[in-house]
Amino acid sequence: MVRGADSSLQIGKLKLDFPAVMGILNVTPDSFSDGGRFLVADDAMRQAEAMAKAGAAIIDVGGESTRPGAAGVSAQEEIDRVVPIIEAISQKLDVPVSVDTSKAAVMQAAVAAGAEMLNDVRALRDDCALEAAIALQKPVCLMHMQGQPRTMQEDPSYEDVTAEVAGFLEDRIRDCVAAGLNRELIIVDPGFGFGKSESNNVELLANLRQLQKLGQPVLVGISRKSTLGDITGRDTGERTPASIAAAVIAVMSGAQIVRVHDVAETVDALKVSRVVMEAELSQ
Repeated sequence: MVRGADSSLQIGKLKLDFPAVMGILNVTPDSFSDGGRFLVADDAMRQAEAMAKAGAAIIDVGGESTRPGAAGVSAQEEIDRVVPIIEAISQKLDVPVSVDTSKAAVMQAAVAAGAEMLNDVRALRDDCALEAAIALQKPVCLMHMQGQPRTMQEDPSYEDVTAEVAGFLEDRIRDCVAAGLNRELIIVDPGFGFGKSESNNVELLANLRQLQKLGQPVLVGISRKSTLGDITGRDTGERTPASIAAAVIAVMSGAQIVRVHDVAETVDALKVSRVVMEAELSQ
C-alpha cells in the first residue's frame, strides 16, 4: 500500500481517494439495511450513479446477504445477481467496482465482468477462494468473523477482542502471502458486527489504531449496524448521523477505507477529517 503525494491510496493497480469511501450496493432481497431495494437492474444502476456522483471512490456490489441469520445462496444465483450490475457500472461509470463474495466462482465471474477488488468476509477460507485470489491478483480485503453469518451473533466471546482480531488477521496475511498472494494487494477489515457484541465493537473502534501494526490498509464497515442502534436507540434507517460519526472516528484512528450506505454525507464529513489530519501533520 502506498500513499501518494496527492493523498491518494494505491493498492496494487487500484488508485483510490483518501480517505476512500466505499459505497454499498446490495443486489439482494434480504440485506439488513437495503435488502430488496436494488434487485432490479435499473434501480441498482441509478443507485450506483448516485454514489459515484456523491464521491464514492469504489462501489462494493454484493449478491448474498451476510446479516445474522441470513440464508446462503448458490454461486450461480450470486453470479446472476452481481455480474450484470458489475458489467454496467464498469462500462458506464468511472469508478472501480468491488465484489462482496466468498466464493471462488463468483470472484472469477466478477473480475471477468470488470471488478477491480475482492471483498471477502471469510478472509479467503472457503474452498478454492485463496487460489482464485492468487490467480486474479486483484486487491482483496480479508475480514475477521467469529463463527458463521447464520449464528455469529448468538454468543460472541473474546478475552481480548482487539488482540484476537489482530492475531487472526496477521495469521491470514501470513498464510495468504505464503500461498502466493502479493502482500501489496491485501487490505484488512476487523469485521464490526460479525460475531461481536456491542462492547466488542466499541472496544475495537477505540483501539483501531493497533491494526496499523499489521502494515496493511484498514477497511471499516460499521455503517447502520446494530451497535449504533444499541447506542442511539435508532432504527436502521435512522442511523446516518451515528454512521458518519463512526466513520470519522475510524479514519481519525487509522482506517483508510470506510464502507458505507450514506455516501454523500460521509464524503463531506471525511473532507473535514482529512483537512484536520493534514493540518496536524504539517505542525
